Amino acid sequence: MKLTENFTRQEFDCKDGTAMPPEVLINIRLVAKQLQILRDHLGESIHINSGYRSPAYNKRIGGVKNSQHVLGKAADITCKSKTPKQLAAIIERLITAGTLRFGGMGVYPGFVHVDIRAGKARW
Repeated sequence: MKLTENFTRQEFDCKDGTAMPPEVLINIRLVAKQLQILRDHLGESIHINSGYRSPAYNKRIGGVKNSQHVLGKAADITCKSKTPKQLAAIIERLITAGTLRFGGMGVYPGFVHVDIRAGKARW
């Protein structure tokens, strides 16, 4: 199922094969729209390492108990031409400019976590 011009629902599916609940798909659509804005700005593809996680899968991989992934509000992403730190700096500029609406962002050695929570959170 196509969510945006360049993102499909399958890219956000739980890695353990658990079906995505309808209420989660609503949130995933919102995340995909924000990622499409970022992709269009970058002019290159974005890889989604992790999107929706079922509660059981999230627990199994050591995710935090209140993970935005379980709600379908988060994605861990990479792009080939940018380090996570470079990608996060671009995302932060776009958030500040009002172009992107990510509330949460975390920079990790291999990826950037973004989410659509209501408040601002950085790590």
